[in-house]
Amino acid sequence: MSGPRGYRVAVLAGDGIGPEVVAEARKAAEAAGARFGFGLDWVDYDLGADRYLRTGEVLPDGVLAELREADAILLGAVGRPDVPPGVLERGLLLRLRFELDLYVNLRPVKLYPGVSSPLADVKPDDIDLLVVRENTEGVYVGAGGTVHRGGPAEAATETSIETRAGVERCLRFAAAKARERAGRLTLVHKANVLVHAGDLWQRAARAVADEAGVALDYTHADAACLYLVSDPQRFDVIVTDNLFGDILTDLGAAIAGGLGTAASANLNPEGGPGGLKERSGSPPVHRSPSLFEPVHGSAPDIAGTGRANPVAAVLSASLLLDHLGEREAAAAVEAGAVAALPGAAGYSTQALGDRIATAVAGGGSPN
Repeated sequence: MSGPRGYRVAVLAGDGIGPEVVAEARKAAEAAGARFGFGLDWVDYDLGADRYLRTGEVLPDGVLAELREADAILLGAVGRPDVPPGVLERGLLLRLRFELDLYVNLRPVKLYPGVSSPLADVKPDDIDLLVVRENTEGVYVGAGGTVHRGGPAEAATETSIETRAGVERCLRFAAAKARERAGRLTLVHKANVLVHAGDLWQRAARAVADEAGVALDYTHADAACLYLVSDPQRFDVIVTDNLFGDILTDLGAAIAGGLGTAASANLNPEGGPGGLKERSGSPPVHRSPSLFEPVHGSAPDIAGTGRANPVAAVLSASLLLDHLGEREAAAAVEAGAVAALPGAAGYSTQALGDRIATAVAGGGSPN
């Protein structure tokens, strides 16, 4: 169905509650498609713990080649206690980020009406920011190793690799987001200790901010954690490296009410919808699809109980539609999810998804 007003979406439902929340995200996206006049062709892929334990495969090359042809990828969650740590995280999630060059991890931190924050006296308008995390460099590249494992002289290294090109392209995306919002960009790093990488980020950030015409601020990573708790309104768009972004965004999810509403996008901003795209007067250009997923894990302890909150997956589907250019549909999906939040704990996963889909379809508020 990929083509004008039709999109092919690869689905990696994954493990635990992943299939349950993805089913509700699909339901909301389909309701938006019916309302706004576009189609979604869902293609399911068997990737995750079950496949690994059955075959030893994590992400076969042939499957990766098929994923490249999708317009976007929707992922539920991966991981299970009977799979060794790192197998699925590195072999599936990180490999997809590196192979598809998904160099931006975008995580909105937003307190929605009807959601309680652990912070005292904060209102929804007080917490509304974006974190732009560099997604393909830093310590996550896997450079390093261990020698003399198990012995008294054992030593381990993890090397962080930052490139000017990688830093600049992430900063440009963040600056563009800041320009669309309040014009404020905050670089978060630890330049007083990580002097080499920190200096690269600071110099590049000043140049990009000047070029984009946005105001630039700098905050140490530890101070940023403090300010997210004590003064979240201080931030509008945060840009940071891979490791600090990983840490800050979980704290951001906590102050915004928890992982139940925490959505994320792993973006190749130049890619747009993936697959082969025609270019006037030139051969088709291959563009990598972007990947969208809720921040929460697979929660195997509640899988199958109907207690999983699908809102983060639905909000991730909203980000997916926005990336595909279906902005009205994306806004409707977000509004439907937000409308269903008050009293959401009283509904099963499927019932809450039905309420959201009804609102998205134009059936009015689910309350």
